[in-house]
Amino acid sequence: MSPAGDGGAAPSQGGPGGGSALFVAFRALGLCSNHLAHVLRYHRRHREFYLVTAVGRSFHTYNVKRLGIVAVSNALPQDITCLAADRMLVFASCGSLLYAFARNKEVVHTYKGHDTDIHVVLPFGDHVISVDHNNILIIWDVQSEEKYLQLNFDKAVFAVSAIMHPSTYLNKILLGSEQGPLQLWNIKSNKLLYTFPGWGAGVTVLEQAPALDVVAVGLVSGHIIVHNIKFDEILIKFQQDWGPVTAISFRTDGHAVMAAGSPIGHIGLWDLDQKKLLGQMRSAHATAIAGLSFVQGEPLLITNGSDNAIREWVFDGPGGSSRLLRFRMGHSAPPTKIRYYGQNGQQILSAGQDSTLQSFSTVHDRFNKSLGRGSLNKKKSKKKGIRYDTMALPPITTFAAEIARQSDWDGIVACHQGYLTCTTWNYQKGSMGAHKLKPENITKNKLLGVYATAVDITSCGNFAVIGLTSGHVDIYNMQSGIHRGRYGKDKAHEGSVRGVAVDGLNQFTITAGSEGFVKLWKFKTTEPVHSINFSTSPSKMVLHRDSGLLGIALDDFGISILDIETRKIIRNFSGHQGQINDMTFSPDGRWLITASMDCTIRTWDLPSGCLIDCFLLDSAAVSITMSPTGDFLASSHVDDLGIYLWSNRSLYSLVSLRPLPADYEPSVVMLPGTSPPEDVDVTEEEEASGEMIEYDSPEQLGDTLVTLSTLPESRWRNLLNLDVIKKKNKPKEPPKVPKSAPFFIPTVPGLIPRYASVEQEHDKEQSKLVNLGELAQKSEFHVQLEEALSKNNYESPLGILKDMGPANIEIELRGLSPDGGGSIKVMQSFLRMLGAMLDSRCDFELAQAYLALFLKLHLKILSSEPALLEELSRLSPQLEELWIHLQTLFNQSLCILNYLKTALL
Repeated sequence: MSPAGDGGAAPSQGGPGGGSALFVAFRALGLCSNHLAHVLRYHRRHREFYLVTAVGRSFHTYNVKRLGIVAVSNALPQDITCLAADRMLVFASCGSLLYAFARNKEVVHTYKGHDTDIHVVLPFGDHVISVDHNNILIIWDVQSEEKYLQLNFDKAVFAVSAIMHPSTYLNKILLGSEQGPLQLWNIKSNKLLYTFPGWGAGVTVLEQAPALDVVAVGLVSGHIIVHNIKFDEILIKFQQDWGPVTAISFRTDGHAVMAAGSPIGHIGLWDLDQKKLLGQMRSAHATAIAGLSFVQGEPLLITNGSDNAIREWVFDGPGGSSRLLRFRMGHSAPPTKIRYYGQNGQQILSAGQDSTLQSFSTVHDRFNKSLGRGSLNKKKSKKKGIRYDTMALPPITTFAAEIARQSDWDGIVACHQGYLTCTTWNYQKGSMGAHKLKPENITKNKLLGVYATAVDITSCGNFAVIGLTSGHVDIYNMQSGIHRGRYGKDKAHEGSVRGVAVDGLNQFTITAGSEGFVKLWKFKTTEPVHSINFSTSPSKMVLHRDSGLLGIALDDFGISILDIETRKIIRNFSGHQGQINDMTFSPDGRWLITASMDCTIRTWDLPSGCLIDCFLLDSAAVSITMSPTGDFLASSHVDDLGIYLWSNRSLYSLVSLRPLPADYEPSVVMLPGTSPPEDVDVTEEEEASGEMIEYDSPEQLGDTLVTLSTLPESRWRNLLNLDVIKKKNKPKEPPKVPKSAPFFIPTVPGLIPRYASVEQEHDKEQSKLVNLGELAQKSEFHVQLEEALSKNNYESPLGILKDMGPANIEIELRGLSPDGGGSIKVMQSFLRMLGAMLDSRCDFELAQAYLALFLKLHLKILSSEPALLEELSRLSPQLEELWIHLQTLFNQSLCILNYLKTALL
């Protein structure tokens, strides 16, 4: 899969015209089908049928058994305009190009030759036929990608609208036209064999019947002609009153039944034996039937439509009636509000303009579920059906969800567009809840134009707070649906309520009104606590319960952050050029992410008060939500049915979150595709951008700073206590020599038993006499110290000492004295090495440990030698000055820390 197709261009980092440095396009959710007809194909090796549907720039492959998605193709540069398949390949047209996909995934052939968009494609053995809007028909050789034949038709006389290959008609194709006539061509000899005059209406569908020589022709007028093309005679003629025929299919399991689709979502079932209407499948889809096909030899009908749904029907009822067996669906109208549900970050609740509330899984499509459509009376709605339902509620504008008591009662509350009553929903049951939350006094007075605008649920899941356009804010019990209170003497705000929120401990309720006030109330007593007046009206607000930060979007496109503990405005942000549609906090409360009608999504860093990320999209984001785990940002967009996931790069790579300049102009980032992009090596791009510079830490940051070594503590901490450690580790008794066993012959250890020779036994015996000449040798450290005394460079002996363990360090320091084979000059050189370490202020803890051990071992010699006393007199004030400097730095740090802990900022 190409990352450019699925996720757009790779994000550039920083700089003018850059994309997002923080979020990367990952994948799209909730997309199943569009207006193109699906394709049904049989896999011989798997012995299974597969279903292919187009979704934007890629196509999905489902197995028919479970309607489970098995593959997502690589994305094409533009949206797919036509789809077809044979036994081996899937053909998809994109603009004037035709692509062949192998293994349902990758492009293996590209056919170039058309000047305008392709709208009809037909696989034909070793060839594939394509027709464009200029009425040019080209026959391609599949493997060589060369033109085999090109036919040009006059658009005014014969505009090709449908194409098929009649069974057993070798090298022949049947073409249908918008004018009505049909033509039968032999493509091998390039001859027109016969022209059928037509039936006075344009042809929309051509479908081969199970019987030879018989073809079903669907017309714009709604007529379905079952025609014998061998004798050019009409066998059966049907008429459907639902408009043009959009799709036709025949049952092949022994029942002479034909199904025909319509533009309003109904399907007609026709009995070919008795030549009459057998039944109707009304409202099979909310929009036009894009494609329908019976599975070969099975009573299964698969349909898809532009309502973003795939449905599988089984004909096992009395009288050949059907029922819905399986389905895959998303929203049939764009989502209006999305929010993550639960704390695991695996479910997204989405409310759409189709009045449905659905849950989409970020893990797998099989976990998706629909909570249904809002209705005043579910029983009456079921009887009337979707199209004639007068009890249906308007689309959901906003909702709030809480999982705390979801197993006990409803955990979701929703406001509907222009509607006073709020509805409850139950996630576990997957349906609308039992209660309709509605204030009684407003119902009695029947105020016109009053409806619910804002809603929130307490973190305990027991109460819902609802704000109305009249300024009233009411509390309801979620278990019983009973009204429990109202904020304010008469009403909470003079204007309409723009937002409500309850803190995590149920102490305060925060409300925002269009008159410009944000008010804090005691949740239990409903008494006012504090109010803040803004110069412009708040349009939206969102509360991060863990940190107590309230994000407020204003009508002048500005954003303010209110701390509900101190009740002060702590941050103000500006930069959006359009209405702010939605806001969300990161899980840790560090970032505020905002989406606006200026088509940008911006990330604000609250501690620094800066804009750290911004990217531009083709269409404005209507709603955004951040995962509770922080791994994904989800967004829904204007006139788009999908929900798009953006991965948070800061979780898996090093991201430089530098403040963006005031003149920063983001570049357009493409929306994600339906499959995650492949990993791309972007090291060259990162180096070229210059944003991420790898920082090499120097050994010492500054001359005035005291720097510690990077050695582990075990190398220096126990140097003074080595004698104690040796006593503890001393064995209680000497190791015993095992008794000799002359009965057994000694053997050499190994897999193959071998006897040890007498010479090998004698070699193991070592002399117990110590060679005194070995003690007389000077160590490398000793030699380096002598050289350093003349050169005045102590890096080499210090490096040797750093590589040693505690026991070796003690041996080396003992050997510096004249009694241990050293000299006064070597001891003097060692003290100068410590002085150089203190001067450079590097390896501070090593210098202290080495000095302490040196004084412990050689205190008597130091007090008796004038040269060594002179060196110590120089070292002592140097050491004292350094400790005073350190103490000052510690005191400053402790003072600032104490102030931050106690002061009320």
